[in-house]
Order: sequence, then structure tokens, then C-alpha cells
Amino acid sequence: MTKSPQRFDPPGAKFTGMSQAIRTGDFITVSGQVALKDGKVVGVGDPKAQAEQCFANIAAALKEAGAGLSDVINLRCYLVGQNSYAGYGAVKNELFKDNPPCSTAVIISALLLPDLLMEVEAVAWRPA
Repeated sequence: MTKSPQRFDPPGAKFTGMSQAIRTGDFITVSGQVALKDGKVVGVGDPKAQAEQCFANIAAALKEAGAGLSDVINLRCYLVGQNSYAGYGAVKNELFKDNPPCSTAVIISALLLPDLLMEVEAVAWRPA
């Protein structure tokens, strides 16, 4: 039996034209999250602070879908410049020290807002 996708948006995080997370069966895909809180960029110039906010946003989307960071099986991060990796890596390694997911990091030239240093996508697995 195939289940229809369910869309999830944490309170205050609804964007036109996209869902923050979609559950299909046991898999939850979280849209790329950036360091935005209440519509403002968090941690301008600080990769670690931005990574912390990205993961907080991922955790909020997963919570709405009935999952958590411990259910993450794959991460994809787009980093503006190599200098952003150390802060991202430190936060990722702390959050996933016991059971790290598969992950990819890609260096890019820019994101939609000039103060953003990264965007992080996640896939989680949690039985429905």
C-alpha cells in the first residue's frame, strides 16, 4: 500500500511554493534550511551560529513530522566558501557524534541572501 505524501510546516515557517518537510511512508525529506529566525538572518559572518540555526530549523520541521535529529540518515550542505565548513562541521559532528548520517558538503559561490553562509537539507527515516 502506498501512502500519499504529507506536508509539514513548523509554526511561522510557511513559505509560498514549498513545504518545509514531506513525509512519504517512513521517509521524511526536509527542504534546505538556512539561518533564518523570525525572518532575519542569524549569525551574520559566523558559520557556527548559522549551522546551529540551520539544524534548529531542521529539528523543528522534523518534530512537526513526528521525528527528530536522531532519525536523520542523510545530510546535504551547500556552503558559501570553504571557510564556512569548520563551523558547520563542528556543529554537525557534535549533533551526530554517536550515529552520523551519510552526508555531502558542496562549496558554492552564493545563496539567495548575501549574508547566508550555508543551506542544509536532511532526509530522515522513522516508521510511520
